[in-house]
Amino acid sequence: MSDNALFDLTGKVAAVIGGGAGIGEAVAVGAARQGAQVVVLDANEKGAAAVAARIGGATASAPLDIRDGAAVRGAFERIAKERGRLDIVVCTPSINVRKPILQYADEEFERVVAVNLKGSFNVLQAAGRIMTAQRGGSIVIFSSIRSQVVEPGQSVYAMTKAGILQLVRTAAAEFGASGVRVNAVGPGVVETPLTAPIKANADWYNAYANKNALKRWARADEMVGPTLFLVSDAASYVTGTILYADGGWTAIDGRFTPPGM
Repeated sequence: MSDNALFDLTGKVAAVIGGGAGIGEAVAVGAARQGAQVVVLDANEKGAAAVAARIGGATASAPLDIRDGAAVRGAFERIAKERGRLDIVVCTPSINVRKPILQYADEEFERVVAVNLKGSFNVLQAAGRIMTAQRGGSIVIFSSIRSQVVEPGQSVYAMTKAGILQLVRTAAAEFGASGVRVNAVGPGVVETPLTAPIKANADWYNAYANKNALKRWARADEMVGPTLFLVSDAASYVTGTILYADGGWTAIDGRFTPPGM
């Protein structure tokens, strides 16, 4: 196998959840460029359809709310039936309510947990059933640097992102004997439509940029390489781990540069 073939996804069937915008859109486009047959899934049906139309070819789209376990199962089963198999599942969606713990409302807690944690579980379970039966596949769920480092106002979000990492590890342990790999990507701060309000605040934007070694935010397309590495044959012996694509944020967290250095 050539080095280039390690990253070739030709013939693979990939479902990209959250593919209607942001990181998910970039991953869907990237997977298609590597030869995958991509199905773009998103709660925003119009957004998913627009991305699928832009990619063209055999790309399809469908609406999907990952909070609905039955809908997730149905979507994956339809893909497997229509395409013959399901080789790759990438799940990017999450939400955040930035509030101190003492101000959090029950509804807000339940809303964040329903999308980030229950939704990720639904995806892992539904994809795992198909992939373990077909004896192969790769799942990537998006976690975050918040699985490791926190700040005020990030309690429930950080909890769910740490929970995703433990779900990924457990799924890797349970699915591995069937040839199914499960991993996570841990982004730092990424320029997406969801982070636009933060980007618009110059002080906040610069503070986050200065928290990482590269002194800048990531672009959504910079999450494509780490994701496609994990789903490709280049990562054939990688499972149960998280790949931080954070510009060095977690490496230098709490850094102090001594005088004269």
